[in-house]
Amino acid sequence: MSESAARVFARLSTDEPITRTRTLMGKAVVLGGSLAGLLAARVLSDHAESVVVVERDSLPPAAAARPGTPHDGQLHTLMHGGRMQLQRLFPGFEEEARAGGAIVSSPYTIRAYADGVPKVSDGAMGLISSSRPFLEALVRRRTLALPNVKVLTCRAIGLEFRGDAVSGVRCGPVSRPGAGIGAGVEEWVEDADFVVDAMGRASKLGDWLEKAGWERPAMRRMAIDIDYATGYFRRTTSDPELAAAIAYRTPTATPPRVASGAITAIEGDRWLITLANYGKQPPIRDVDEFRKLCGELPPVYREAVEGEQLGDIFTYHQADSRRRDYHLLKRFPARLISLGDAVASFNPIYGQGMSSAALHASALSHYLRSAPDLRRHARAFFADQRVVVDAAWQISTAADLARPDVHGPYPRGYRLTKWFAEQIAEASVTDREVAVRFNSVTYMRSHPSSLAAPATLLRALRVNRSSRKPRRERG
Repeated sequence: MSESAARVFARLSTDEPITRTRTLMGKAVVLGGSLAGLLAARVLSDHAESVVVVERDSLPPAAAARPGTPHDGQLHTLMHGGRMQLQRLFPGFEEEARAGGAIVSSPYTIRAYADGVPKVSDGAMGLISSSRPFLEALVRRRTLALPNVKVLTCRAIGLEFRGDAVSGVRCGPVSRPGAGIGAGVEEWVEDADFVVDAMGRASKLGDWLEKAGWERPAMRRMAIDIDYATGYFRRTTSDPELAAAIAYRTPTATPPRVASGAITAIEGDRWLITLANYGKQPPIRDVDEFRKLCGELPPVYREAVEGEQLGDIFTYHQADSRRRDYHLLKRFPARLISLGDAVASFNPIYGQGMSSAALHASALSHYLRSAPDLRRHARAFFADQRVVVDAAWQISTAADLARPDVHGPYPRGYRLTKWFAEQIAEASVTDREVAVRFNSVTYMRSHPSSLAAPATLLRALRVNRSSRKPRRERG
């Protein structure tokens, strides 16, 4: 009997220490040195004699922006599910993050507002609040400190195959301004016993597979047209009572100027504030408008922007959510997987990206610790990964489909599931028990199917009926 999706998710989101590791291969090659690639390299370090990370950017030694992550100035949230996985992979990670200036929040230092109404705290889950460059630099430092992991600064331009398996990665030099393409260096093949595609949304793996006669994964897209505007402001206290807040508005036929706003206390005694809007509205670039819009949100936003502005307002646009369904492929090379945004990237407003990547790494760890036959297609890995992708996709697209400017594709039974989700979300505003279950899903600690339990729905209906009754009596 196969495992249910909920059981698979629980297995991958566990906080139990990683044990039973053994060497399975000589050299593993990871394509991409962003967060997903670094986490894959950390997992592979337990099972490979050597791990090579192929990355075209020169990776900075400390926290800094880089060309390969143009969105790294925006808000990034390490949700509870991802936080647990980083602690598993890097024992002491939270203590090191806190020592570097990140805020490790408790559930009582996080605030949420639904249409201006404060939501009850779940009393259970917290976050690590920091900038994306800070978090990535910490993961990079811990990963590259491993004796069998190194970085090659070059371009991945294709794959080599031997029979039904990947045997290497074709690499080329990085073009530098003024140096000319190649600068006299020839292309070469980096031999590999296992290859991980962590090349992000722009992954070329599908092209390479098709060119070599393999199946290309279908890509699903959902148009979202979201714009981010992020500002940094001086924070006057190093130990704030508030670590993070999220304020969102119910979708309407006329999109508000700010659909949601998020604020986090980050390293360097700074506030990071992100405002998100949809549709055909112009990006928010002017600091005066930014401060004015924050003043229309709950008071914590107005208070944060009263401090000194640090740098410009950063903007970012994402046109769609997308996923590549590798789990559906009948023919796929052995010794090859894909993970992170290369498989699925979601509307960033829901903060699932980094935690999804961490759970993909957990799926890779479980696969390699299960004594797999590496001569065969890694179906077991892709089956586990699909559970994580489906969960995050369900959470994000359900919220996107509620918007009047998003027009599908609608999943089967959408109207009924939408009604269920609305009941749970409404009850989570005032009822702590429902909030715990709801947040466990949105923070990627539990599978969405846990919200379908009859007891949860019945409780939500009772809570909502009770909260509406006084309004009807007053009317």
